[in-house]
Amino acid sequence: MKKLAAILLICLSTLPGASAQQNLAEKLGHPKNAKLLIVHADDLGLSHAMNAASIAAFEKKSITSASIQVPCPWFGELAAYARLHPEMDWGIHLTLTAEWKNYKWDGVLSADKIPSLLDANGHFYATVEDFLKHAKVDEVEAELRAQIKRALAFGIRITHLDSHMGALYATPQLTGILLKLAKEFGIPAFQPANLPGINLDRSVVVVDEAHMKYANSPATQWNKDYDAILQKLKPGLNELIVHLAYNTEEMRAITIDHPDYGSAWRQNDFNYVTSPLFKALLRKNNIILVSWGDILKATTTVKPK
Repeated sequence: MKKLAAILLICLSTLPGASAQQNLAEKLGHPKNAKLLIVHADDLGLSHAMNAASIAAFEKKSITSASIQVPCPWFGELAAYARLHPEMDWGIHLTLTAEWKNYKWDGVLSADKIPSLLDANGHFYATVEDFLKHAKVDEVEAELRAQIKRALAFGIRITHLDSHMGALYATPQLTGILLKLAKEFGIPAFQPANLPGINLDRSVVVVDEAHMKYANSPATQWNKDYDAILQKLKPGLNELIVHLAYNTEEMRAITIDHPDYGSAWRQNDFNYVTSPLFKALLRKNNIILVSWGDILKATTTVKPK
């Protein structure tokens, strides 16, 4: 996924107008200049190794948020756990691409309903560029709505929506679909700011900075890369996006020839966020962990579906 903009918005179209008296930190019961951080895990449902590591990180209180890929083969396993744990922060990682070499998936809808989204083998396209060349917007909207409805049907309490590989941020029209669905289902949508041609609802909560590791590095360097982010974190609402999995034979097969965000990468991310050093650095820098669910509770009386 290409680097997201540093400043992001959460579209909370169900919210009343933002209060001029209190900022988000104050609404959450913290000082006005507090450093708030969502630690967010992407790609749940991708594999068993991914699910197991992300659940372990949740249970260790090492992450505060995660998003699920509904079309992926291990969605059912994760959905069963999420249904039993509605107190955890579950988003939907709306998925329209399948980037791995030998590990593929298609849509929730049948192929005859979304032909423009599928390649010659009946799978989602591997890249955002190929997806954009072929996708018809009405089929995109229908598939995304089906993904949200399937998650709800499995009993998942959804706190937010976001986009796998940033596909829905590639054009104003696609972003408009994301915002339309967010409003339709009353679920916040995470998105880059400053997108041309997008008219946001006037009620928004600003994510001041979002951070993600973009370059592979030796395991010995891993902590330093993330430590540098946390040490420079500014007051306001921030998000750290990580990708967690155990470095198993399953995960290595899925991510073959793809070292970026591959099996070892995801194990390194897991090792970092679950380490005592990570928690100690949060305390040292007065960083307060929050979740999308916390934000919903503090800013609206409408409960997530």
